[in-house]
Amino acid sequence: MYGVSEIVAPVKTLRALELKRVCAAAIASLAWFALVVQVYFDISDALANNLSVTNGLVQYFSFFTIQTNMLIALILTVSFARPQAEPFLMRPSVNSALANYIVIVGVVYALLLRHLWDPQGLQFVADRVLHDAIPALYPLYWLVFHPKGRLRWIDPVIWLIYPIVYFAYILLRGAVFGIYPYPFVDVIRLGYSGVAINAMFFLAAFFALGVFFAGVDRALAGRERRLLAGLAEPPNSDK
Repeated sequence: MYGVSEIVAPVKTLRALELKRVCAAAIASLAWFALVVQVYFDISDALANNLSVTNGLVQYFSFFTIQTNMLIALILTVSFARPQAEPFLMRPSVNSALANYIVIVGVVYALLLRHLWDPQGLQFVADRVLHDAIPALYPLYWLVFHPKGRLRWIDPVIWLIYPIVYFAYILLRGAVFGIYPYPFVDVIRLGYSGVAINAMFFLAAFFALGVFFAGVDRALAGRERRLLAGLAEPPNSDK
């Protein structure tokens, strides 16, 4: 007959999958709520300043915080709806890159940006979710649920592509419209040389944190393999 471990292992796997879905749904719901609240306020601000809805949306999507939180919300929604699917956004490298980006979002906001404004009411809630809650919860979700041992040491270099493209976009947009989403990339105030120095600093931070994530991934890979090997061991069954 079957041993107890042959029955327990699939049950544990099923429970882990369900727990992953529940956590994904909870974090995604929190992120979507904050994103919707923030877009409402951005559009309202644009209309109050006699600007178009399009202008408010462009401003909204021009923030690295919004882009990163939206990608995380999308990935977690897919993870909840189709937990065994493997589209591009569900790849370990992509998920790890987003964990890297969202940590930078939280740290930069806490150190450099929080003091620049004082949101109230519902906007305060959205602000805390986007800059504090998701930067804490998503890396924890990555640590607990994402498979380890699939990252390469080259991945932190590849992850720099997105921040570089983002920097290029905001510099181009700023050159055309004179609007910069963050003070440390404000060419009007700092000049291109000052912004270039800041950009190099941020890219170095992205890379260093990426190496850290890759190191954690590799360090936990051995433990995960041992755990899976233990679950796969044939039981001492009576036949």
